[in-house]
Amino acid sequence: SDLHVHLDGSVRVKTLIDIAKKDKLKLPSYSEEGLNKLLFKDHYANLVEYLQCFGATIPAMQSPENLERIAYEFAMDNINEGVCYVEVRFAPQFHMNKKMDFERVLTSVSKGMQRAQREYNNRTEVKSGELPKFFFGIIVCAMRAFGKGLSEYFDMFLDAHRYSDDKMVHALASYELVKASVQARDTLDLPIVGFDLAGAEAGNPAEDHKLAYHFAHKNFMHLTVHAGEAYGPESIFQAITDLYADRIGHGYYLFAHDKISDPEIDDPKDYVGRLAQYIADRRVTIEVCLTSNLQTNPTIGSLKKHQFGKMLGAKLSTTICTDNRTVSKTSVTQEIHRAINAFNLKGEVLKDILVYGFKRSFFPGTYAEKRTYVRSVINRYELLEKRFSENDKPKKKK
Repeated sequence: SDLHVHLDGSVRVKTLIDIAKKDKLKLPSYSEEGLNKLLFKDHYANLVEYLQCFGATIPAMQSPENLERIAYEFAMDNINEGVCYVEVRFAPQFHMNKKMDFERVLTSVSKGMQRAQREYNNRTEVKSGELPKFFFGIIVCAMRAFGKGLSEYFDMFLDAHRYSDDKMVHALASYELVKASVQARDTLDLPIVGFDLAGAEAGNPAEDHKLAYHFAHKNFMHLTVHAGEAYGPESIFQAITDLYADRIGHGYYLFAHDKISDPEIDDPKDYVGRLAQYIADRRVTIEVCLTSNLQTNPTIGSLKKHQFGKMLGAKLSTTICTDNRTVSKTSVTQEIHRAINAFNLKGEVLKDILVYGFKRSFFPGTYAEKRTYVRSVINRYELLEKRFSENDKPKKKK
């Protein structure tokens, strides 16, 4: 499974080039080799360089046909890898324009995902129950803050509210987005399973978006928040207490007591310990993105120094995610492999982490359907576990 993956960070490089040529978009190179050298790198200097990649992908996602193609290919990339459940997230307001409203954006992405889903689920080995079915959900992302030039929609929105305070405008955009999300879920039968808040944490606290999250909470929308990716533990605390977060995106700085800035917190170490215990007690799941964190924060140094180790030690509910398949040049398989090697994951610990990706999902169906699906995944895992353990046994001499 992959519970934290951005569509605009997972566009096939070849597709980006095709669309750029068709729509006359500017790219630093029009060859896969060139883009992988100049834009989509193995290592980035910092978060700013990492985010430059989205300046190339988002302009290619401004029409229904482009969105549908990208979504279809994204789903097929996951299916071909063996991933059978994804929650694809994106910010519709980056793609909305005079020709494409919110409903058209969401419908286009859903159509692409559904086409891949139908193709896979109609395979003989899936219909027979040998392989689990492929399911997906859509997580709609609001932005903590935005300015002119980010999208046609944001430019129009800022112009329409040019006499209002910036924070008020950002909060209103989130509120408009969540209301549209709930309505689309309920009237268009789209698998919108969650609401997210992304963007720079510093200077843009989660509490600014309480109105949107309160509306989502009242309308039974699952909630996740990017928090603790580039800011301290208070950001995670706000996400849980003010925004009702069921899951936390990244959560890297959960244990960073030295990053606490609130003067009212007398004992930062005690605060962090209590926060971690609170998260564990409530089974708030952390969407861990190992490779992405190393790329946006090179000071971490190596995977073995990633805070995922502390999360495991604290028995927190965690799941391994890609964040951005293309921008981070990764896959679910690679992330799991890196986690196994860096943290010596095996046996029940590894199984629990992988199963959490299904149990803590915002599954687009009833609870009974979710339980049946999770059971089918566990059965498949245990079958493979048994098969590979038997293959590893030394063969008896005749």
